[in-house]
Amino acid sequence: MAPTPLTTAVEARLRRLDADEVIARIWARDPTVWSPDPAVPELADRLGWLDLPATMDDAAREAVALADDIRRTCDRVVLCGMGGSSLAPEVLWRTFGARGGYPKLVLLDSTHPASVRAAAPAEALARTTFLIASKSGTTIETASFEEYFWERTDRRGAAFIAVTDPDTALATRARTRGYRTVLSPPDVGGRFSALSPFGLVPAALMGIDPHALLARGRAAAEACRKPAGENPAARLGVLMAEGALQGRDKLTLLLDDRLASFGLWVEQLVAESTGKHGRGVLPVVGEWPDELTGKERDRVFVLRGLAAGADAPLTRAAERLSTHGGPVDAASLDDPSMLAAEFFRWEFATAVAGAVLEVNPFDQPNVAESKANTARVLRSGGAAVPPDPPAAVHDWIAAVRGGDYAAVMAFLPPSPEIDARLATLRRALARRTGVAVTIGYGPRFLHSTGQLHKGGPPRGHFLQIVDGGGGDLPIPGAAYGFGRLIAAQADGDREALRARGRPVLRIADFAALLAEVEG
Repeated sequence: MAPTPLTTAVEARLRRLDADEVIARIWARDPTVWSPDPAVPELADRLGWLDLPATMDDAAREAVALADDIRRTCDRVVLCGMGGSSLAPEVLWRTFGARGGYPKLVLLDSTHPASVRAAAPAEALARTTFLIASKSGTTIETASFEEYFWERTDRRGAAFIAVTDPDTALATRARTRGYRTVLSPPDVGGRFSALSPFGLVPAALMGIDPHALLARGRAAAEACRKPAGENPAARLGVLMAEGALQGRDKLTLLLDDRLASFGLWVEQLVAESTGKHGRGVLPVVGEWPDELTGKERDRVFVLRGLAAGADAPLTRAAERLSTHGGPVDAASLDDPSMLAAEFFRWEFATAVAGAVLEVNPFDQPNVAESKANTARVLRSGGAAVPPDPPAAVHDWIAAVRGGDYAAVMAFLPPSPEIDARLATLRRALARRTGVAVTIGYGPRFLHSTGQLHKGGPPRGHFLQIVDGGGGDLPIPGAAYGFGRLIAAQADGDREALRARGRPVLRIADFAALLAEVEG
């Protein structure tokens, strides 16, 4: 196939990376790869993820011992976390599935009262362990979950495990309350923490061998030491970044069913790392191969299958997309443990993409804005912003232009039923607008694509779906409950988007909205 402008740019960039010794400089922890000022916050002190495959064996042994102890008295683990503290465990749980003799993993990263209530019903409390995972130890969602379940368990410290950085507020509470505690290296950012205790402890609790994950990670790390032209992660990172520089700033991930949750992890890693200063790469998850032609001029395509033969439909899709000129990165994973290799490969690729785009991939400057807005809304005690009429979606759709994207932000309790309704809405919106459509549950996406929504290219059109919270649920020690919290998070993000001139529509009647879009 004849070279395209993008493939030519990719090869030229790989040669430039080699000439500038960028790969060696990344491994040497040289912060000037990303900024001429090595003192930039959240840069030089965020490169510990490079060492994790080689240095986490002791943490893996600790995780296995902890899991062997927990499973004697526990058949459910509720992981309370947000973003990087919960997404890698979710990928592992959904990919590996339940293992005999190990607890069921329940992931709680929604502040919707219905989700919090469902996470640990009264009859299950006695045999439930709560894994409180927070790098900072101050994340409002995780801290609220912790206080709620602390009271529900009658303040029984033996029912809790804390995974956090040293010297955090959570680490202090854990010591005071008698939690079992696992500390993670402080020089690893949340979204780069899949092979740290934030990933290894949940893996062990669900019966996955963390040593096998680390072995896969070590093999991937060795491959990432190769010169850029021979380095699979560098090539992926350059493809993403050069694609974005040429207007292909949507990264479509086509995954076989067993790997579907991997897209959620990639979403956070890539969007939150690159979406800054008006630049960025938007991962798009949930599209079906038959929706795509390869002629989409704002896309780069990534395809991942699991095990021999399982990805045959994706192989055919890759051939079709590349035939029509769509840039494609395709690979098959031999077994589920290869996810650990993909974790490291994508982390390294994202670091390379940040260097090419000239952004710091380890900070998240616009995430704090929505958090501050949420805190202000909670302090004000005012009523939530009222919804728009469902018919307003027609004017919202009419404003969408080629190369834009539509983001559906569902402040609803995650469930298979709502997943299906959102998938129907996504496909209907894609037909109506002709652009990429993303789906995110709030507040989870605030720790993920929310950074790109506000800091990335100004091409987004935002659709909030709210339901009033389903009745409030008190948070011990707080002047508000979970219903008020999720409403304030929706209001805070709406305010941050509107402050940047991003179009935001808020709908409360999901059924009427879908009827308007499909009509």
